[in-house]
Amino acid sequence: MLPLLRVISYNLRKHAASGELVDLARDFEIDALCLQECDTDDLPDTIGDLHLADSTRGNRLGLAIYYRKDRFTAYETQTFALKKSLHDRVLAPAHERLIGTRVTDNETDHGLVIASFHAAPLTASNSLRRNQIHAAHAELLSMGGGLMSLMVGDFNYPFFTKSLTAQMKDAGYDLTMSDRRTYTRYKVFKGHFDFATSQGLEIESVETLPRGASDHLPILISAEYGQDSNGNGAAPAAS
Repeated sequence: MLPLLRVISYNLRKHAASGELVDLARDFEIDALCLQECDTDDLPDTIGDLHLADSTRGNRLGLAIYYRKDRFTAYETQTFALKKSLHDRVLAPAHERLIGTRVTDNETDHGLVIASFHAAPLTASNSLRRNQIHAAHAELLSMGGGLMSLMVGDFNYPFFTKSLTAQMKDAGYDLTMSDRRTYTRYKVFKGHFDFATSQGLEIESVETLPRGASDHLPILISAEYGQDSNGNGAAPAAS
């Protein structure tokens, strides 16, 4: 039986929950950690057994990916700017809303792209967020066509998720919600803000973890490689 992939996604609420990361990495024995709203100038190189792949550069509060070196070999990490909302244009809080790392699983030789995503806030339209999600998937495909992918993060999409799930399925992706709501700070906006889209993986579970210092609750994704996936590892990045 192939080992499960265990990935946590967490919106740190302007880095407020950063002090919880060491315990999360240890207690849940994760293989990767995907962050949103982290202070990229205050990120350590390691969190427990996890190593920093990279973080965004275009905005101080951005995205980052950590991975376990004994599980994965990382070849490249890229950051991407997506279509901007009016909120982005006026307040300029986020230039890059996607970061992806291309890895090979050292235990199975499977190639995989792991990504952290942060969609435009609720002041933007669902259509703009759908545009960002589709564009994010296209950018991840550019990192390695045919590789499996797991994109997790803050999708800011608590309403009409059934329609979004159907659209993702039509595009060849699975959308998996967590077992409980991930945002409950404001009554009118409570819901599933944080979830996962995937291709080539079988998602066993997405568990909402206990609340910490953030207004978002972290989620733990457990996944297996799909039966149709091959064992081809990711090719090294071009120099």
